[in-house]
Order: sequence, then C-alpha cells, then structure tokens
Amino acid sequence: MTMKRRHVLLALLITALALPTAAFSQDAKKKTDGKKGKRVTRVVVDAVREEPYRQTIPILGRFVARQSGVIAARVRGAIEEFRVDVGDRVKAGDVLAVLAKSRLKFQHDLKRSEVSRYSAQFKTKRQQIELLRQELKRLDSLKKSPAFSQARRDDKMQQIVVAESQAAEAQAQLNMARANSRLTEIDLKEAEVRAPHSGVVSHRHVSVGAYVNVGAPVVTLLDDETMEIEADVPAGQIGGLKPHTVITARVNRTQELNAQVRAVIPEENPRTRTRAVRFTPALPDTSSIFATNQSVTLYLPAGAEKTVLTVHKDAVMTRKGQKVVVLAIDGKAKMQPVKLGPPAGSRFIVEDGLKIGDLAIVRGNERLLPGTAIQYKKAGDKPAAVKGNAS
Repeated sequence: MTMKRRHVLLALLITALALPTAAFSQDAKKKTDGKKGKRVTRVVVDAVREEPYRQTIPILGRFVARQSGVIAARVRGAIEEFRVDVGDRVKAGDVLAVLAKSRLKFQHDLKRSEVSRYSAQFKTKRQQIELLRQELKRLDSLKKSPAFSQARRDDKMQQIVVAESQAAEAQAQLNMARANSRLTEIDLKEAEVRAPHSGVVSHRHVSVGAYVNVGAPVVTLLDDETMEIEADVPAGQIGGLKPHTVITARVNRTQELNAQVRAVIPEENPRTRTRAVRFTPALPDTSSIFATNQSVTLYLPAGAEKTVLTVHKDAVMTRKGQKVVVLAIDGKAKMQPVKLGPPAGSRFIVEDGLKIGDLAIVRGNERLLPGTAIQYKKAGDKPAAVKGNAS
C-alpha cells in the first residue's frame, strides 16, 4: 500500500469517529438550557387544597350476628335423623333434624277418628230435633179437633229444648275433637325441626337416638350474612353518634368499609362508663369472610366537622430538623418551611406556611435545590410547559 492511500484511509477513519461525537454534542445541547447549560428536572405536583375534616378516635368493636341462637325441639321424642352437620349452610325452612313420627302419626289418626264420631253424633242430634219439630207441627194442626191435647204439645216443646241442648253439647265435643286433631297435626309437622332463618350450623347439641323434651336444644344456628358491629363507646363520645351517622371502619388493618349508626343502647356500664352502640356495616359481597366476635376498628368523630388546608404527605420532607415543602413557582423549585397538624388520610393538615392553590412537588423533590428549573405535571395530567430557567 502506498503512502498516499494510507493517508486517505486515515482521514476517512478520523471523519467517521468524529460524526457520532458531534451528533451526541448536538443532542446534549438540545436537552440543556442554551444560556446557562443546566438541565430541566421533571417533577409531579399536587395542589394544596381545602377539604372537610373531622377528628376521629379509634374504638375497638366486634362483629355480632343479628340472628343467632339455639333451635329447640317443639315436641318430645327421639331424634331419628340429622340432615345437617356442623358448618353446613342452610336456608330458612330447611329441615335440620327429624324426630320419630310413628307415635305422633297414630295419635293424629286417633284424633281424626274422634272428629268423625262426634260429627256423626252432632248430625244425629240435629235429625232428632227435626223429628220432634215435625211431631209438634202435627199436634198444632189438631188444635180445632177434639183429639188435640195441650199437655202432649207442652211435653213435645220440652223434648225439643232438651234435644237442642244435647245438640249443642255434641257441637262442643266436635269442636274439641277438631282442635285435638289440629294439635296432633301440628305435632306431626313439628317433628321435623326446621331452620327459622338462613345461616350456618355452628353446633349440634344431641345425636341420633337421643330423646328430647319440648324446648330441648337441638342445633345452634348462626346467620353470618346479616351481621352488625357492636362497640362499647365512652359516654363522652356518644353525643356525636346520632342515628344514620356514617363512620369509617377497618378490618384486619387493611380492609376499609363504611358503617352507619343504627342504635345507641340507653344502658351505661358503671365500671367502664361506656354504652353499647350498634352499627350497620356496608358489607361487601365477600361478607362470609367475617365472623362473629371478629375485631374491627371504628373511627368515631371526636368533634364537629370543619374545613382545613391540607397538603399531600409525599410533599413533606425534613431538612435540618424542620418540615419543608418544595413548591413549583414560575418553573422553579422553592423551599418553603411549614407547620403541620395531625394527618388526615393521605394528607397533612397545614397550620402555617402554605396557602390554597400552592403547587407542592410530590415526586422528584428529594434532590431538588432552591432555584432548580423544573418541568411539572399534576398527578394524572400531561406535563406542563417549562415556565422559566434557573438563574
């Protein structure tokens, strides 16, 4: 290779290496401020705003079932069959257990036979009365005849009165027989212990073959779909709990739900100076995950509602032992010392240092210096245009 060709190749190589460097320098120049050569920092801001606030205090409550208790036997007899077990979910009217029915069935048949007998007796008495009235009518037709006897007519009248009294007695006996037949029919029906409401079987008190009397416990049924929350609230906090007042509750420290005051029980515990309050919770579709006596934290109002100025928690930083917020003002970052109050959800109450509408930086504020040029966007918005450069 000649010297001349070597010089040409070297020149081409140098040109190729210089082109990317020039492009990189040109691109870097576009991303910086042409006057001062400083980069613009992109941040996210959130406006300082006013919102209603009511201070709350946490009270520990518990879930309670509105319908729960022992299902008792209504007739005496031996348990012949159980159709549910502990943990089974039942609906209102479902059969839980069946008592032996044979004796009850025969008793019902016996009472029905008595109804038939007394019904026939009552019918016979009514026919006897009709017969006596016919005879009385024949005697009355002979009043103008020499064969008419007043004594016989008076006797017939008395016989009718006696027959009517016997018919009334037969009617009463028939009514008693019908009532007894109805009672045995009810006993036969109630030999099947049924669920009075929907729920879950939480306990079985007897086993198959056991003899139970009227009122003996058979199963315990718990309705876990219509539960309430009960809390023992200090008497000093009762004033803020009016019927239909909506409060916030938290289960397992994570799941949040609303609850409405249903009733304040007018009975105070003299040892704890608390009163029981019942709340109706807005349970989700997965309400079956809750259980009776499960703990729930209720946030009860401690005072009247008021309007306060708040700033997002992510905007607050600590610098040299002082709380500060970085504000976006005319496209620049400004450190603003603040005095904060108690938290209000995901925000802090502002007592001093900020005003409504201030744009507090909530993302990208950790490394900002006063006067840094910024390009900001509000949470959920597109980036706003650069409004200034660093001095």
